[in-house]
Order: sequence, then structure tokens, then C-alpha cells
Amino acid sequence: MDINQYLVLAIFAGTILALVVTDKRPSFIFSSSLLALIASQQLVIGDVFNNFTNQGLITLVLLLLVSSAVDKTALIKRLGRTLVTASFNASYWRLFGLTFFSSALLNNTAVVASLIGPVKQNQYHHASRLLIPLSYSAILGGTVTLIGTSTNLIVDSFLIEHGHPGFNFWDFTLYGLVAGLSCGLLMFLMTPLLPAIANKNTEYKSYFIEADVEQDCELIGKSVEENHLRNLPELFLIEIARDGKLITPVTPEVVIQSGDKLIFSGNIQHVGNLSHIKGLKLFAESNGLLRENLTEVIISNRAQIIGKSLKALGFRALFDAAVVAIRRDGESLSGKLGEIKLQSGDFLLLATGPDFMQRHNLTKNFFILSEKKVETKLSRLQEWLTLGGFLLTIALAATSVLNLTTGLLFFMAILVIGGVTSNNEIKRNIPINLIVVIVGALSLATALEKSGVITQIMQLIGPWASSVSPIWALVLVYVLTLILTELVTNNAAAALMFPLAYGLVQTLGVPIMPFALAVAFAASASFISPYGYQTNLLVFSASNYRFKHFIKFGLPISLCYSTIVLSLLKYSYGL
Repeated sequence: MDINQYLVLAIFAGTILALVVTDKRPSFIFSSSLLALIASQQLVIGDVFNNFTNQGLITLVLLLLVSSAVDKTALIKRLGRTLVTASFNASYWRLFGLTFFSSALLNNTAVVASLIGPVKQNQYHHASRLLIPLSYSAILGGTVTLIGTSTNLIVDSFLIEHGHPGFNFWDFTLYGLVAGLSCGLLMFLMTPLLPAIANKNTEYKSYFIEADVEQDCELIGKSVEENHLRNLPELFLIEIARDGKLITPVTPEVVIQSGDKLIFSGNIQHVGNLSHIKGLKLFAESNGLLRENLTEVIISNRAQIIGKSLKALGFRALFDAAVVAIRRDGESLSGKLGEIKLQSGDFLLLATGPDFMQRHNLTKNFFILSEKKVETKLSRLQEWLTLGGFLLTIALAATSVLNLTTGLLFFMAILVIGGVTSNNEIKRNIPINLIVVIVGALSLATALEKSGVITQIMQLIGPWASSVSPIWALVLVYVLTLILTELVTNNAAAALMFPLAYGLVQTLGVPIMPFALAVAFAASASFISPYGYQTNLLVFSASNYRFKHFIKFGLPISLCYSTIVLSLLKYSYGL
């Protein structure tokens, strides 16, 4: 090996070491590796630009942008409220089914993030007995289709980079369905092994939030329990104002009626879960001002509005703003939002109109603290446009009528025209860190091949490779990828292991597809560590789990999953 090959190999080894032993973000590590390759003249800028235009990468970015728009719809949130019931068995299978099948088409991290709240908030079972299965269900569901997880698309981008046409939409489905449903059954049988631990306390300031039950509200005629109003994430129904009287405390048997005012206390970041309930209108919505960007203010000690209610003030006309929620530290609020008399030090969350900042009376009454973002609901037409357009795009791609990248590009344009998303929102949602990881990994792979390192490695292991059965070479690739994904991240593991898999394929003269699938499935098989996959990290942070809980529950799942996938690959490709 010459000096250039040793240099590339050192950068490759340093990248893996940094991913394993440091707490630096993968994007930082891969960007550092990329700069090192350019500085040492192992790559030129043109090589890097070629990787930025990789079709697999473009498809992945478009899919993530579209998924963020689909996540605005009420579908997952509405289903999430109804998941957990008094029966643990029914709750488990509902949770598994929704998570598994939705993760096959939607971003599985977004699915888990949407469902963590209802699971934590449920009144029947310890959340710790459901959160790990929630994460694993999303991982398993993501392996069913090409678009189920970014890992599959990353391996697809490597295939395209090496002149292969890439995966078809359904190439993963047989393996993902058999392995996923089998592991789902095994998880159900193993749920007694999961700990029953108290929920982790989430620190947030509780706001006082009011919502009106309109005549067409889907809650009318059903009890609080039947409406699953106790399963809303970090929002608690504390009172109901009805016919001039307050119902408090609110018992599960109370039936919701038209004209009720529901009074909630909780985390304002989750107020979007109320706006997704059909016929339930927030206080600011009735004033026509609820927007995505909200302004938090505190009432000053010399404010002219102290001692007056919102209703008496004519708050909307006075400030061109509507109050979404109120918080008063050290005191519990009660009654209708519009009738609460304001005090110095009250925190108000305001939905503001275009003239708000030009009003001369602001500084006399408020100290403006910050802007907060909440998710606003889509209209029914926008929801149908988003869900229907997404499913149509996927169906056309799955039947090879339309190229997936082309379909996503046109669908994104339709979402912008339909007002579902905006240019500014698209800019905010571009996954810069993931792009850097993929481009850095593609560039590292390019350097390994361009410098001849892969050729040298294959020459070293050539005698072994020529004498070993292809199935054992496949097992080697799978196991190395599996170990790496538990130590680093799924995307990094797939990106770093593909060049080795491709080199083995060239040496053995066998088809690339089983090895590419092995890398993709192994990179997603993060069941033993809470740090290898984003969904694991989400549920780990949401509860009081320890590392041992993932090892104890995840090791049998990993063995089952790996055995099924490798067996199916062996028989499918005759290895």
C-alpha cells in the first residue's frame, strides 16, 4: 500500500473511532473527514459535488420534507388518542399495528414522536411497558418498503452511485413483513420482561387553555373516557364550563355537550393536539388569529389592563391579538378564559395580527419574551390534498408508473400551492445534518475505491473469500453492520459498510442485491442499544429506562430478526 492508501485508511478508521468513542454529532465527524480528504488531495471538489446530486440523496430529502407536511394531518394524532385501553393486550396490538404499518410509508421517527405523548399520558398501564415496543415497532415497520427508513434510501443511493439501477419499491417487503410480524409476536410474548416504572416528570410551565365545543364537534354525546381526553399528551382537562357553572373535578363519566367550554392545563407546545379534534375551537381560533408563530408576553407591573378581564377589555381590538393561553405562577386559574381578571406577572401566549407590533400601547402593558411555534391544523381540503396526494404518489412509484423522485418533487410543489407548507418552512425542514452525513459517507466511499484501498483489502482476504461460501460472506457483512449500528448510528453504519460489501461482491462474483439488502436490514436492526437509532433515543429520553432494559428485551428481538432476514436472503438468492 502506498502513502495515499494509508492516509485514506487512517481517515476511514478515525471516522469510525470518532463515531464510537466521542459524543460529537455524526455530521461534524463526517464533515471533518470530508475536509481531511480534500485537504490531503484524496478527493477533488468535483467528487463532492457529484455526491450532492446523488439521486438517492435527493429522493431522501424530498421524502423527509413531504413527511413533515403529512405529519401535520390529524390522522396519526386522532388514532393515537384511541390506542391505549384498559386491556393491555388490545393496547399492545393497536399500538404495534398503527406504528408498524404507518412507519412503512411515513418517517418512523415522526410516527414515534407523535405517539409518545398518548402512551405516556394513558391512565391504564405503565408507559415503560409500551414505549420500547413502540420504538421497535417503528424500526420493524421501516424495513417493509424502500421509503420506510432513511437507511434504505442511503443504501439505494450507494447502489445508484455504483451504476446499479437501485432498489424497487417492494424489494424489502417480503423480508420486512415476515421479520417484522414475527418480532411483533415475540415482543408481545416478552412484555412481562419490561419494567413497570413511574413516568419521567417533564418540566414545563402549565398554561391555562380554553376550547369551545361547537355543534358539529365529534366529542358530543360521549364521555370524557370514551373521547380519550385523558390521553392527550401533557394536556389535562381540569374543568368544564356549562350553562354558567363549572364542573370540577372532571370525572371520566362526564358526557360532553354542545356549547361546553373545556378548560385544559398543560404544555402549550402540545396545543395543536386540541386543534386537531373536529369541532373543538380554541379561544384564539374564535378570534380568527390562531397561527403557527405565537408571541409570549408578561404583563408589566404598571399595565393599564391589570384587574380587567379579556372580555371587558376587548383585547382583540385593543392589541390586534388574541390570547391562546394564560399562565400565572404560584396560583391555579379557574373559570372561563375570557372572564379571568389579569394580574401583573401573568404570562400570556398571543396569536398576533399584522398590526400587533405597531400598536403604541404594547410597552405600557407587556414585556415581550419570545416567539413560540405551535402546529396549526390544516383545513379538511388541505388534509385530503396531503394524504391523498401522498398515497397517490407512493402508489404510482410502487407500480413503476412514475419515478419516485419525480413524483415527490411535483407533490411538494402541490403542497406549496395548496398552502400546506411554505418556502420558509421547507428551508427550515431541510435535513442539513443528514445531508452532510450522507455526502461525507459517499465521499469517503469514493476515496476508498479511488485510492485502491478496497482493492488492497480484497486482495488480502482473497484466499479466504475464494474458499468460503457466499452465505458466510453475507453473514460477515451483516454481523459487522449490526455491530456498527449499535455503536454509532444506523445511517453511518450503512454508509461505512457498503464499500466493504461491494468489494466482497466484486471478489466473489455474486449478485450485489442480497449484500445490499443485508447492509440495509442490519443497519436498521438497532434493538440492543438506546443510542443506535433515533426512535430508541426518543423513548429512552421519555422514560426512566436504563441501558440494561434495552439489552434484556432487545437481544432476543435482534436474534430473531437477524435469523429470519439471513434465512430469507439465503433461500431467495440461492446462496
